[in-house]
Amino acid sequence: MKKKLIRVMDTSFRDGFQSVYGARVLTKDFLPAVEAATRAGIRYFESGGGARFQSLFFYCNENAFDMMDAFRRAAGPDAELQTLARGINVVGLDSQSSDVIKLHAKLFKKHGVDTIRNFDALNDVQNLIYSGKCIVEAGLKHQVVVTMMELPPGCEGAHSPEFYAQVLRQILDAGIPYHSVCFKSASGTSTPAKVFKTIALARAMLPEGTFINFHTHDTAGNAVAAYRAALDAGADGIDLAMSPVSGGTSQPDFITMWHALRDTSYDLGVDIRKLVEAEKVFADCMKDYFVPPEARAVDPIIIFSPMPGGALTANTQMMRDNGTMERYPEVIRAMSEVVRKGGFGTSVTPVSQFYFQQAYNNVMFGPWAKIAEGYGKMVLGYFGRTPVAPDAEVVRIASEQLKMTPTTESPLKLNDANPARAIESFKKKLIEAELAVTDENIFIAATCQAKGIAYLKGEAVENVRKKIVEKAQASTAAVAKANLSGKSAAGYSVEFANKAFSVFFDGKNAVVNGRKYEVDISEISHELEVRPITTATQNTHRVVSPLPGAIIRVTCKEGDRVKKDQTVFVIEAMKMETEIKSPVDGTVAKIMAGQGSMVTAGQAVIQIS
Repeated sequence: MKKKLIRVMDTSFRDGFQSVYGARVLTKDFLPAVEAATRAGIRYFESGGGARFQSLFFYCNENAFDMMDAFRRAAGPDAELQTLARGINVVGLDSQSSDVIKLHAKLFKKHGVDTIRNFDALNDVQNLIYSGKCIVEAGLKHQVVVTMMELPPGCEGAHSPEFYAQVLRQILDAGIPYHSVCFKSASGTSTPAKVFKTIALARAMLPEGTFINFHTHDTAGNAVAAYRAALDAGADGIDLAMSPVSGGTSQPDFITMWHALRDTSYDLGVDIRKLVEAEKVFADCMKDYFVPPEARAVDPIIIFSPMPGGALTANTQMMRDNGTMERYPEVIRAMSEVVRKGGFGTSVTPVSQFYFQQAYNNVMFGPWAKIAEGYGKMVLGYFGRTPVAPDAEVVRIASEQLKMTPTTESPLKLNDANPARAIESFKKKLIEAELAVTDENIFIAATCQAKGIAYLKGEAVENVRKKIVEKAQASTAAVAKANLSGKSAAGYSVEFANKAFSVFFDGKNAVVNGRKYEVDISEISHELEVRPITTATQNTHRVVSPLPGAIIRVTCKEGDRVKKDQTVFVIEAMKMETEIKSPVDGTVAKIMAGQGSMVTAGQAVIQIS
């Protein structure tokens, strides 16, 4: 029996890393596995993009462009390397201007990429026209995407096979240049029956010979069945991963899918014995990395709250950082309502992050008490047209809180009219920071903003979770949890070398600005001036952080006069920036935690007298 050869992309080193480790993997640790996969005969890799661009700067203290160059060297000149782009958002959460979108394609071509898979999470085809054109004009192959998910039970109005066929028709009618088509179910919730019908409709619409790829995750437990349905309907390619980053929140394993297709008319074209050896090398490379339990599990709740695997562990890792992981079940349950009222954008980054951020705020602050900026801008139309109209009351609340009016204007047009989004503005920031003005640095500043500048200035801090440091991070989280639950924690403001540090004690260990150090305080207490964090009195007021996170900006200094409701510091949690304002007019008497400090809920940051 002649078998159909199925083309497989190995997603281990992008989506696998993102889905299992929250994208926090150091380049030097995984390159031997790329070389082993190449020896096993794999020639098609997902090598970067998506969250694996920002995460290199945010968590790994590495340059993503250096990683891309190293990947190309490890995979060899003949391998096809593919990255993931988010339409006009390219590789960030926020949308960009035309010149930054064009620069994205130019730089990824320069740094060894062959193909870019390009999607819009709202399935707003207008957001794919210019980005697709830039990709092709840069000499890259363009894999255009229709994004899929299953709506929570009881919802209707989009995400049917007919809806996806309509999106594909709009792509074809818009004249977007493409080399292949992908249907992407990042949450893994699309049912096999819906996958089959969608691919069958697409096969009938597209010119003969068009390559169709289907992508899913195993988070909801039906990925193998969905892949078989896609192949039976006429798909030509699927995405798989190698252990230890396969299954669960990631893609099915090569070996699992090979086994599922035995005695069928499909051939994955892999040497299974060589793959087994490659997976052994990969497992050894990753043996020191902490694997979140939720990354290896099938989670039925995802059917009701469609969180993509590539975003799930990124968010749970941040919740661990912030000491709020015990609230995860509440947040994921709250996500269902956020999806229902948000206009049915596909739950894939950046929209999945907007959903999760809003669900997180609804749990931490109360339902709709605090609109997450990304979610609010989405329902107001600033990222494009949602598949259905968002809930009118949520739109009203978002408009009031964000002080923005709803819009139907093209996001690209809005960004091009905003000088702050133009390349010249990022050149200016680099010059002000005394940094080299290169295309790479401009793009880093545009897509990573303040964190990108901090990396370029040498101020970034590595935050990769490995088993050898997990105990320390868990201890830090325990202190954070104590603060959140209202329990007493031994908190101090420590002044040393004219700098203020936030210190909590855990036995004989000190947690300093969120990082744990083994010390015996009795040996050094006589050397330091240590004072408990003061409480507010009639003449002093503490400005506390309302939630755990990292301080990314302090907008005042000691001795400054501040007004009531003036922003005094900005905290980042779950990739959201929250401005914290002074409760009174007064003078800044003490800054207890500076830029870069990790703080817990209720921790005093600034004292005003």
